[in-house]
Amino acid sequence: MQGKSCHAQIIHFGLQADTLTSNMLINMYAKCGVVGYSRKVFDEMRLRSVVSWNTVIAAHTQNGSGEGALDLFVRMLREGSEFSEFALSSVLCACASKILAFESKQLHAFSIKASMSFNAFVGTALLDVYAKCHLINDALRVFESMPEKSDVTWSSMMAGFVHNELYEEALGLFLRAQRSYTATSMFIISSVLSACSALAALIEGKQVHAVVYKIGFGANEIFTSSLVDVYAKCGSIKESHDVFSDAEEKNVVLWNTMISGFARHSRSLEAMILFEKMQQMFLFPNEVTYVSLLSACAHMGLAEKGRKYFDMMKKEHNLSPNVFHYSCMVDILGRTRQLNEAKDLIDKMPFEATASIWGSLLASCRVHRNVELAEVAARKLFEIEPNNAGNHVLLSNIYAADGRWEDVASARKVLKISEAKKERGKSWIEIKDKVHSFMVGERTHPHIAEIYSRLDKFAGRDGRTGIQRLH
Repeated sequence: MQGKSCHAQIIHFGLQADTLTSNMLINMYAKCGVVGYSRKVFDEMRLRSVVSWNTVIAAHTQNGSGEGALDLFVRMLREGSEFSEFALSSVLCACASKILAFESKQLHAFSIKASMSFNAFVGTALLDVYAKCHLINDALRVFESMPEKSDVTWSSMMAGFVHNELYEEALGLFLRAQRSYTATSMFIISSVLSACSALAALIEGKQVHAVVYKIGFGANEIFTSSLVDVYAKCGSIKESHDVFSDAEEKNVVLWNTMISGFARHSRSLEAMILFEKMQQMFLFPNEVTYVSLLSACAHMGLAEKGRKYFDMMKKEHNLSPNVFHYSCMVDILGRTRQLNEAKDLIDKMPFEATASIWGSLLASCRVHRNVELAEVAARKLFEIEPNNAGNHVLLSNIYAADGRWEDVASARKVLKISEAKKERGKSWIEIKDKVHSFMVGERTHPHIAEIYSRLDKFAGRDGRTGIQRLH
């Protein structure tokens, strides 16, 4: 309201014709989230400067109107207005938020033509938009072509690798940044910790932990939570809890991360005790807290505790269960042989069940050999994920376990004529401070011959290993 009052005063005194004043109004409305008013002020301007165009394009980008930012940029070019690297980088950010790959390539070509592709702002925006459009090779080419790389450039490239699940590449880039004496920013640390978590890379996680304290980020709550998560995912739950205990300030995110760590390692009692301590500190649990608690109950098959927490979140904390809470409850009921109750819960959900929920029920049906309910879950999965061969294979295995060989043959026939494909498995292992990754059937590892030789020895020693070579 105060902003509108100021605007009214500006009009009253006839100051709206002043370009600087109008630019400030555009910026004010943008920061208030009222992009329509920003555009109205801009359209009513008699004289527009480069700053005017920059400000109104940025206003649309910041408020999620990517198409509006792109339209304004095109209009600016058509009117022959002078433009700057800030307008170009801003419209590239708009393309990144909307995943506009084709438009991004056009803007890249334009930046080359305008001799702006090597500009730090434009280059960083380009690699960011390519990464978000899953064109990671294009992003890397832009990164390598930049003559000068700021810490923002390095962090954007690392974030791009993480966004595309190329965690090893993110770690490699971090080590390269360290060797080039690049300033280690909060964003760089955030990306590399995400990579360490995904890879369960304990050695690298410890190295980053040391860097965090060396540069004075040890008290940062975000990094503390990330470190707790890294150690938990690496199996070092004691070190995870040590980091948690040493934290002077503990927010809800940190408590949630530690509870989740205990749940992941089937230490349900510790998770529940920590939840009680959290409440004693007068911290209100949120949706994430209850996902971790329900997950802890699922790991130990604690159906009654699970029901208690599921009801508590609704009645005591006024939280509406989302798809993750329902998924945990279906998992809990499935693990404790309450398959019909799990199906009833799915039917009563206030939204459509996801593939993960039906998949959880199908997996429980396999364990407890409920073929009838398995067929119901499988049919739903075939509708939701028609190209996922794993669902067909799982149903076929359920039929086989029940001795229904005609149904096995039928399921495999359906799989053969469909376009469903089973995603290749990938695994990581850390040996002597180095993370190695393997895809099923892949033979590109430099020591693949020795690896297969050792596997053959294991297979020869014990025929029950189930090792199968894929060539």
